Amino acid sequence: MSKSALSLYVFGIYLVVLGIVVVTIPNVLLGIFGMPQTNEVWIRIVGVLVLVLAFYYTQAARKELTGFIILTVYTRATFILFLAAFVLLGFSGPVLMLFGVADLLGALWTGTALRSDRKKSR
Repeated sequence: MSKSALSLYVFGIYLVVLGIVVVTIPNVLLGIFGMPQTNEVWIRIVGVLVLVLAFYYTQAARKELTGFIILTVYTRATFILFLAAFVLLGFSGPVLMLFGVADLLGALWTGTALRSDRKKSR
């Protein structure tokens, strides 16, 4: 497995864990992040969407889908901008930025690994 695929695979595993937590015990996670608890289904739907992303990421990594891996770098790197906007608009406290930091760090790891993979293939 290439370095970039491995980085995406690891990020996919992080998403699996996050998705399972959001589907099964969402209020624990919401409490940790200082967000109001809910019994509405929307939070569990978000968890399922995270699991869907996890499936895409792990399978793209396993199949070395470089084009997809590259696209995830852009989307994961910009996710923090949306979270920052939500914080600035007062929709959430700054602790929400931790999710953005995780995505940004993952994107930087994958981007760096892509450059390394390209150097190896030359």
